[in-house]
Amino acid sequence: MSTVETRYCYRHPDRETGLSCSECGRPICADCATFAPVGIRCPDHAGARRSPATRIRPRPVRRAPGVALASGSAPITRALIAINVAIYLITAVQGNGLNDPRGGSLYVHWVLFGPLVPHGGWYRLVTAMFLHASIIHIAFNMYALWVIGTPVEQYFGRVRYLGLYFVSGLAGSAGGLLQAPAIPILGASGAIFGILGAMMIIEWQVTGRLAGNAMTWIVINLVISFAIPNISWGGHVGGLIGGILITLAYAHWRDSGRAQYGQLGLGGVLGLAAVAAGSVAIAYFRVRGYA
Repeated sequence: MSTVETRYCYRHPDRETGLSCSECGRPICADCATFAPVGIRCPDHAGARRSPATRIRPRPVRRAPGVALASGSAPITRALIAINVAIYLITAVQGNGLNDPRGGSLYVHWVLFGPLVPHGGWYRLVTAMFLHASIIHIAFNMYALWVIGTPVEQYFGRVRYLGLYFVSGLAGSAGGLLQAPAIPILGASGAIFGILGAMMIIEWQVTGRLAGNAMTWIVINLVISFAIPNISWGGHVGGLIGGILITLAYAHWRDSGRAQYGQLGLGGVLGLAAVAAGSVAIAYFRVRGYA
């Protein structure tokens, strides 16, 4: 039977944690972490610049399953971007060209369209999040996924991050159907808004303020969603709500009211299941009239 070493914050020895400084490798709790796209830093290295001459070589650190140390890598985010780009290229070849991939076989069978869902099309709630309508659409979404998804993946670890991505995307599909069931819906925006919601909760836990970088991104993108026609604001709002609920379920709440994100516990699994089931239920009640 394998064993896992319990790790505690080097500044707060009573706090169990799954995070480590990307510079020195020492374990740190959420209160001590500086959360940034370049990684998670301890207070001693929060303002330090990376350079070969000054960087401290991290000592080997054992970690709990599913908890990624903030090393600057984000393999799941990279894989998701690669999959989205590959699928876009396939739809472009099958469709009307690089900037108009609509009309091909894959696009037709994967796009989310309310009247088709109750007729064996429930899988479209997931497949639609890998389709995009234009070069600008996929470029913007993949840039946002890289900038936002990288630090969240580092903070959550691969397993929880994957759960967040797919279930938030499912919630986004449900929100899109709730808004406009008779209009084709596609794009990774629901999942990305779910990651934004997760980042907002993490920033709140780390800094004590909701008005951080994530909130700025959310406000700007919601304004764009409501201001520009033909954007599924329902999908964006649905994904955002899903991501917030999932992140709250992931947290291990302490007596002080602050959350720690260690291993994926029963609460996190139940949270994922509840958001997924709720999303499917919302979709069902919205499209059952087309059956």
